[in-house]
This record gives sequence, structure tokens and C-alpha cells, in this order.
Amino acid sequence: MLRGPLDFLLRRLEGNYITDAYGTDPEIIELFRPLLEFMYYRWWRVTTEGLDYVPAQGRALLVSNHSGVLPWDGAMIAASLYLHHSPRLVRNLFLDWFSKIPVLAPGFTALGQLSGLHRNATHLLEAEELLCTFPEGVKGIGKPFKDRYRLARFGRGGYVQIALRTGTPIIPVAVFGAEEIYPLMGSIDPLARLLGMPYFPVTPFFPWLGLLGAMPLPVKWSITFCPPIDTQQYGPQAADDPLIVFMLNEQVRHTIQRVLNEKLAARRSLFW
Repeated sequence: MLRGPLDFLLRRLEGNYITDAYGTDPEIIELFRPLLEFMYYRWWRVTTEGLDYVPAQGRALLVSNHSGVLPWDGAMIAASLYLHHSPRLVRNLFLDWFSKIPVLAPGFTALGQLSGLHRNATHLLEAEELLCTFPEGVKGIGKPFKDRYRLARFGRGGYVQIALRTGTPIIPVAVFGAEEIYPLMGSIDPLARLLGMPYFPVTPFFPWLGLLGAMPLPVKWSITFCPPIDTQQYGPQAADDPLIVFMLNEQVRHTIQRVLNEKLAARRSLFW
């Protein structure tokens, strides 16, 4: 009964496994698949809309709101496409500070995720990959509970410039439900500085209940993929036009905010 897991561990220790040029490990993806399916189908009971807007082949840039203290939103976006679409591997761009965490960063890399550097995004899109980015950054995942579903600024639109230069369609994505899985009440800043983190989360359950307090609440989620925004009509030179970049950046942000507002107005329960 232990033979399979033992062989797996021995092969890993011997370096007998294959990754792609970005460090993606198909065996690790399959290893985590049951957990992602459980969280998707059973724990958060995720529903999706607009999957047809995501191309089955070729490059596309998914742009999503960010929330939930930990990047479960990216995992569920990837799961929705893997389980109900081509399937396609979605490569999420994670925040730079995650790359400094010893166990988490290699795990993200093995699952096909990359640090959010411009060169990584450009290379992936030029290779016709499906990429997902979160322009709110740390402001999104560190958003106080009182500010839930109010989008933070999307920065200066770096993702828009990359999309314009590579002729990539932008697909706004609205994730609804993740704001409540860890109700963020505050941060222990001295501890955050000690650990090199942008914040140390305080919720009604964490750190008071230890690891049990790190269990996300089973809030019902929805993920909405919105109609793509064509960037080829502007040409690659538009990446240097601040007015066009600003316009597209605000268009994406307003699209996501509108969907979140509609979902919030229609919701009758956190859990159903």
C-alpha cells in the first residue's frame, strides 16, 4: 500500500522527474489535483460564468481582483479552466515576496506559477500561454474586511503595456466570495517586519486558534470571465501612450467592479 508513495519519494530524491523550462512539474500538479477539486467542488462550491470567452488555444491575459489573504483565488481560477475548459494550464503571476518563502515559492513554481516579473509575462504570452495577473497586488490580498469588494488601485497598468506590446486580448475576471474566507481584521506589523512579510494577518480565528484558525471559511464562490478586450486594434506602439494605457486599465477595473457589485446585490447568503 505504501509502495507507490515510497517510489514517488525515492524518484524525487534521486532527481528522477521532469519539469518544463519554467519549473512546472506535471506530477506535482496531479498530486495537488484532489485538494483543488475538493476545495472547488465541495468546500467553496464554485460556479463559473463566461468560460467560452477564454480561448482554447493561443495567448490571453486574465486580469482578476485579488483577495483572501492567501492566493486561493488564483488556484480556483486555474481549477475552473482545468476542470471545465480545454483543459489549459493557467500560469498565475505571484507577488515577489512569495518568492522569499522557502517552501511556498518552490511549490508555486512546480504548479506552473511564476514571479510577477515583466519579462516572465512577456515570454509566456509570446509562447502562446494563458496568463493570469492580479493588479491590486498585496493591497488586494491584504484588504481589510470592511473594504471587501472595493477594488484597490490597479497600479500604473504594467499588464496593459505587456498586452499591447504582445497583441494579447485582456479578459477581466471577477472572483466573488474569496473576500470572506479569511475576514482580515488587522495586521501585527512588528511580526510582519520580522518575517519580511508585507503584513501578518489577524482574523477572528488566526492566530488565536493556531493552524485550525488558518482553515478558510466555506463561503460560496463564483468566478465570472468577462468579454475579452481586443488590444491589437491599438498596435504595440500604444504601450507607450499613457492615455491609452490608463483608459484600458480603468476599463478592466470598472468591468470587474461592476460584476462584483452585481453579485453582492444579488447575494442572499454567504454559504449558499
